[in-house]
Amino acid sequence: MASVASQVILHPAASGSLKVLATTLGRDKLYRAIQYFARFYAWFLLARGNQYDATRWNALKSHLALGRKLMRLGKPLEHLQAALRASQTASELKEQVTTIARQLGYFGYLTYDAIVWANTVRFIVLKPATAQHVNKRANQFWLAGIVFSIANCVFKTARLTAEMQSLRATSEKDVGSDNARLARLSGLDGIRSATRRQLLIDIFDVWIPAANIGLVSFNDGILGIFGLITSVLALQAQWTAVISK
Repeated sequence: MASVASQVILHPAASGSLKVLATTLGRDKLYRAIQYFARFYAWFLLARGNQYDATRWNALKSHLALGRKLMRLGKPLEHLQAALRASQTASELKEQVTTIARQLGYFGYLTYDAIVWANTVRFIVLKPATAQHVNKRANQFWLAGIVFSIANCVFKTARLTAEMQSLRATSEKDVGSDNARLARLSGLDGIRSATRRQLLIDIFDVWIPAANIGLVSFNDGILGIFGLITSVLALQAQWTAVISK
C-alpha cells in the first residue's frame, strides 16, 4: 500500500499539477474552469427544475468569480506596462497597434472590474444605477480587448505563415545552413501554434462580454461551455509553459 501511495503522490502528473497551481495564472485558470462549469451546470439543473442544487452551484460560481476579481487587482498596471512596451518596440504596424489597443482594453476592463469588486464586498457603496453602469463599462472594455486580440492574432498568423512559406522556398545557400533554416522554421511554427490557440480562445471568449452587454442572447449553458473550453485551453498552455522550464 505504501508503494502504491508513493507512486500516486509522487507521480509526475501530481508534481506537475503542483507546479502549475503554484503560479497565480495556473490557479486563476483552474478557478475559472470550475466557475464556468458551475455556470453551465446551474443552468442545466434549473432547466430540469432542480432549484435547490442549482442554487448551490450558482453560489459556487459567484464566489469563484468574486475571488478571481480579488486576484486580479494588480493586473491593470501590468497591462498598462505591456501597452507602453509595445509602443516602444519596433514591429509590424498592424500588430503593434492591435497589441497596444488590446492591452489598453484589458487595462480598462480590469480597472472597472476592480471597482465592481470593491462595491460587491461593500468596501465602497455605489448606487444601483452607477454599479450597473460600471459593470457594463467593464464588459465593454473586455469586449474591445478581445476584438483587438482577435485582429492581432489574425495579422500575426498571416505574417508568420508568409515568413514560413518564404523560408521554405529559400535555398540552403541563402539561409546559411539547413540546420539554421529548420530551427527558424520550428521557432516560427511554435509561435504560430500559440497564436492560433489564442485566436481560438478569443473566438469563444468574445461572446461572454457580448452577452453581458446585451449584444447577443446566449443562455448561461452556452456561455458556461464557452468559458470552460477557453479555461481548459489556457490551463493547458500554462501547463506546457511551466513544465517545459
